[in-house]
Amino acid sequence: MINDKDNSTPFYRGVKTYVLRKGRMTPAQNRDYADLSPVWCIPFENKKINLLDVFGNANPVVVEIGFGMGSATAEIAEKNPDINYIGIEVHTPGVGKLLGEIKKRDLKNLYIIEHDALEVLEEMIVDEAVSGFHIFFPDPWPKKRHHKRRLVQRPNTDLFVRKLSSKGYIYFVTDWFEYAEFALAELNATQGIHNKYEMFAETQKWRPETKFEKRGIDASRCIAELFFEKD
Repeated sequence: MINDKDNSTPFYRGVKTYVLRKGRMTPAQNRDYADLSPVWCIPFENKKINLLDVFGNANPVVVEIGFGMGSATAEIAEKNPDINYIGIEVHTPGVGKLLGEIKKRDLKNLYIIEHDALEVLEEMIVDEAVSGFHIFFPDPWPKKRHHKRRLVQRPNTDLFVRKLSSKGYIYFVTDWFEYAEFALAELNATQGIHNKYEMFAETQKWRPETKFEKRGIDASRCIAELFFEKD
C-alpha cells in the first residue's frame, strides 16, 4: 500500500470511492442510453484524450465527478455554452437520464465518461487541462472505517490539483457537516491550492439546487460548501 500522504505517488487504486448500486432504468433512459451513448459518451481508455478534438474548441473544461441523475449538470451546461463539461458517473440510470437531457436541451458542450473518476483523471486527462472540478453531494461514507473511501481527501486532492490549470478551482458541496470539516482539513493540507474563503464558501449563485440538496434541507441538515483555487 502506498503512503497516502505522499503527493508524489498516484492514488491507491484498491480503494473505491463508490459502490455500484443496482438501479432500474426507465424505458426512456434505456432508449437514450442505447441511442445516445455512442455519440455523447467517451469510452474509457488507458490513454490521454485530446480535449480540443472532443469539443472542437479550446474553451475551458470543467469536470463534474458523480453527477447523479444529471439535472444540475445539464442546467449548468445549458447556461454556460462557452464552457465545456465532462460528467463522470458510474451509475447507468443517471447516465441514461443525462443523455436524455443532452438531447432535449440540444447541448453541444457536455460529454460523459462512465467509469471510475480517479482512473479517468489519472489515465485520460492530461495535467493542467481542467479549469474546475464540481463535486456536489458525494457519498459521505459516514462510518469511520469507511472514511478511506471518501473522494475528497489526499492523495486524491493532489491528483485534482495536478489536473487543474492555473487559477482552476475545486468546488465541493455536502449536506454532511462532518465530511465538510474533514474535506476542509484535507484541502488545506493539499499543496498548490488555497481557500477562496476563510472557512466555508458562499453558495455560488450559478449552482442550481440538486435532488440530494433538497433531501438534505428537508432532513434539516446543514449544506456546507468549499471553494479552493489553484495558486
